[in-house]
Amino acid sequence: MTEQLIELNVTGMHCNNCALSIHKLLEKKGLHNILVDFAGEEVKFSNDNNTQLPEIIKGIEQLGFKVVDDPALHAPKFYEKVENKFLFCAIFTAPLLLHMIFPWHVLHMPMVQLLLCLPVFIVGCLHFGKSAFHSVKGGVPNMDVLIFIGSTSAFVYSLVGTVQNLGEQYQFYETCATIITLVLLGNVFEKRSVSQTTSAVKDLVKFQQVNANRIIDGTVDVISARDVKPGDVLIVNHGDKVPVDGDILEGDASVDESMLTGESIPVDKAKYDKVIGGTILVQGNFRMIATKTGSNTVLSQIIELMKKAQAAKPPVQKLGDKVAAIFVPTVILISLFTFVLTYFLSDKGLQQSLMNAIAVLVISCPCAMGLATPTAVMVGLGRAAKGGILIKGGDTIEAVANTKYVVFDKTGTLTTGKFSIDEIKIEADATIEQIRGIIIAIEERSNHPIAKSLVSELKSLPQNKVILKAVSEERGLGMRAEDVEGNTYFLGAGKTAADGNFNLSLFKNQKPLAQIAIDDSIKPEAVNLISELKAMGIIPVLLSGDRQNRCQKVAKAIGITEVHAEKLPDEKLTVIDIYKQKGKTVMIGDGINDAPALTKADVGVSMNDASQIAIQSARVILLNTDLQSVVKFLQISKHTLVTIKQNLFWAFAYNIIAIPVAALGFLNPMMGAFTMAFSDVVVIGNSLRLKRKRLD
Repeated sequence: MTEQLIELNVTGMHCNNCALSIHKLLEKKGLHNILVDFAGEEVKFSNDNNTQLPEIIKGIEQLGFKVVDDPALHAPKFYEKVENKFLFCAIFTAPLLLHMIFPWHVLHMPMVQLLLCLPVFIVGCLHFGKSAFHSVKGGVPNMDVLIFIGSTSAFVYSLVGTVQNLGEQYQFYETCATIITLVLLGNVFEKRSVSQTTSAVKDLVKFQQVNANRIIDGTVDVISARDVKPGDVLIVNHGDKVPVDGDILEGDASVDESMLTGESIPVDKAKYDKVIGGTILVQGNFRMIATKTGSNTVLSQIIELMKKAQAAKPPVQKLGDKVAAIFVPTVILISLFTFVLTYFLSDKGLQQSLMNAIAVLVISCPCAMGLATPTAVMVGLGRAAKGGILIKGGDTIEAVANTKYVVFDKTGTLTTGKFSIDEIKIEADATIEQIRGIIIAIEERSNHPIAKSLVSELKSLPQNKVILKAVSEERGLGMRAEDVEGNTYFLGAGKTAADGNFNLSLFKNQKPLAQIAIDDSIKPEAVNLISELKAMGIIPVLLSGDRQNRCQKVAKAIGITEVHAEKLPDEKLTVIDIYKQKGKTVMIGDGINDAPALTKADVGVSMNDASQIAIQSARVILLNTDLQSVVKFLQISKHTLVTIKQNLFWAFAYNIIAIPVAALGFLNPMMGAFTMAFSDVVVIGNSLRLKRKRLD
């Protein structure tokens, strides 16, 4: 059964702890490609068994969250918002902290401190206690367990001191209130920061939220783009966003396609040209017919790919996940040991022993480990998307680390793919008009760049029409056809099909009919790309099904020394396999015959104007067909991986240093809560640097 990406809207998540609880629950159920975005209230995972879905939803709701159909209809109430909880707690916590600075008698009275702390403690119990209880009940204890135990310990210790009138040295109400308030502040910063890391997908979704001007019986009806159906005729005016994919019926315009390709220069469009939903009409106006709507539009498919990409975890995250899974029980044990050892093996007494144990609980931060990878991946994928590079998975970023070989197809990749006919040599009793008619009839059934170019060039010239009843394409060889009179044709470039400068041969009833010499030009940015790859220590390789002399000519012009020409699709697989054994190999191609090689390589990269099968086979799609995007993709991947490693280092180093420092009594619980609250913000901040970081 095929896997599908399931998306659920989950309300009640307030920080990465909640996300980790759901993440661990879904992992326990054997699901994968899990992404829990608490800021966006989304949970995604791959599932091949829909009968399991009700059980999954029940499990999430048993953790204390709510799965809803439309989050807009379940907006949090005023008192449920984490920002409002923080403000409420801060109002009561401020006087408790002031008593440490000002010698005001009223603030030192135990009952006053209890009354000030009690509302904060109740909020803490409802906020952290509820989450802690459900996480323990579900067998996946989260960080809220640590916060709840720490704040409750301080409150109960102080309450006992107040009831028994044991004196001011037993009053730690400000510790309880400050822990809760500071962690809530950390939640506020965390939620706002994480929402910035997922902005790329949100920006793309905004492009879908537009109206359309539909023409019905001569009148214009304004409807939502979601309600447009294939075949609807729409009017798009200056400044409008194109609502859906379609073809222009009438009019001329300049369209800004930068949201799709990253290319800022508007593209001129005329009658019969295709337009893409979400692009912006900067000049002119036109009538169009809708061809693809809803989830079938290019923009919807890109958003779907981006969401799937965010859910695919790099292998480097596994270390963080493993540690996070055993983190909370381990910290509770360390806290108990701290209390026991400090109380029984030192003369610091019950009070200091308890404070050290509480400090261990509240300074620990599994959040940073949980956020280290996904935040960096989301920012990296978003930056790539805005540059016209669509990366299909977060795991792809790590897959291209230390790339040794970049293997290029020739036609349509290093060259423009726009062919011109140099010469047609007729080898049988036929006219040039008949030859042209046969070529057009056969090639207009193919999506290959050569076929498109031949049809475009010949259709305006005199020709004799040929009606075909059957056409088939053979990967790497050419096209076979049969006309209504029973004649068979072959047009292609098998190894024995052409000689010298003629690289295509046309056969009729297995007899040579004509030879065709075609050529295309090298992309202007190809030379610079190859030199940059060499400077990065990467070896460029040319792998093509084209003739040896033509491949050598292109390779020599742009600086490639390793050339493999005249290779059929199965032979390309063998070549890729040889390079993979020698080092990390990236394959860049665009044709049907490249699809197996794109799948076989460590990472396959496809051009946006490639065949659909090549796009499906590749893990990276260059939406703007600019070869310079290859270097940008490698650079973004490299810097994203560096950022992940920096984040994980900080997360581990913070906990490795902070926990012993707290256990030895060098940090009080309030300072511990303060540093814990901002440790995950440091990780997110480092990830956000990727948005504007200079790429070398």
